[in-house]
Amino acid sequence: MNPLFHALFQKSRYITNCLNEVLKQHNLYSSQWTILYCLHNHGSMTLTQIWKYLNVEAPSITRAITRLEDLGWVLRIDGEDKREKIVTLSPYAEEHLPVITKTILAFEEEMVGALTVEEQQQFMILLEKMKG
Repeated sequence: MNPLFHALFQKSRYITNCLNEVLKQHNLYSSQWTILYCLHNHGSMTLTQIWKYLNVEAPSITRAITRLEDLGWVLRIDGEDKREKIVTLSPYAEEHLPVITKTILAFEEEMVGALTVEEQQQFMILLEKMKG
């Protein structure tokens, strides 16, 4: 078995756990932040677009969106087709995202600070070369 996969899984879990600790101050989890980040970068999206983009099962996204809606981070509005729901950031989210972004940027710098810019670019290239 290739030890690369074990190392990737372990590092992924480690980063997720660390990010969850950092996001506690904002009452968010990494899975919720991923959705907020997605909506911030891509604008309003349907539930289907979100789960396809994030490569996460539809029920997981629906539960996370419901929780974010209950917390006031997102709004869910009817699309052209009544069955379609459009998810958008709420005014609350728009107001608080800059502070969360500062927290995330500091976290990211802590995680990759030991890597040069060139090493980070090479790492991205290698990740993109992997199938998937």
